[in-house]
Amino acid sequence: MGIEILLPVVLKWNLWVAVMLLGDSMAVENSKVGPIEELAQSWQDEIEGRVKGLQTGSYARILKMAKKPTRQEFRQTVIVCGIGMFILGAIGFVILALMVNVFPPFFQWLIG
Repeated sequence: MGIEILLPVVLKWNLWVAVMLLGDSMAVENSKVGPIEELAQSWQDEIEGRVKGLQTGSYARILKMAKKPTRQEFRQTVIVCGIGMFILGAIGFVILALMVNVFPPFFQWLIG
């Protein structure tokens, strides 16, 4: 790769590092960008603001207290979730069987 290819990448990287270190956002109104770029920049600013809010809000305490589960805790969680999904599936199957086999004759008798 030649220097002419790497130069724009290096300049963009340096600009990004400077913006991050100074904590200031780029001035969109002084640059010549179209409405799509302005919209994308506003979305990015909004997302960055929400991420910064996570670092100082009530979620920060939860994230700081969170830890990686041990192998046993993870296995127990998977087993309990699997049992719950099996129970919900069985309930759904029973309701389906009732709707197909029991309820139509019952409603025909009731209406008829």
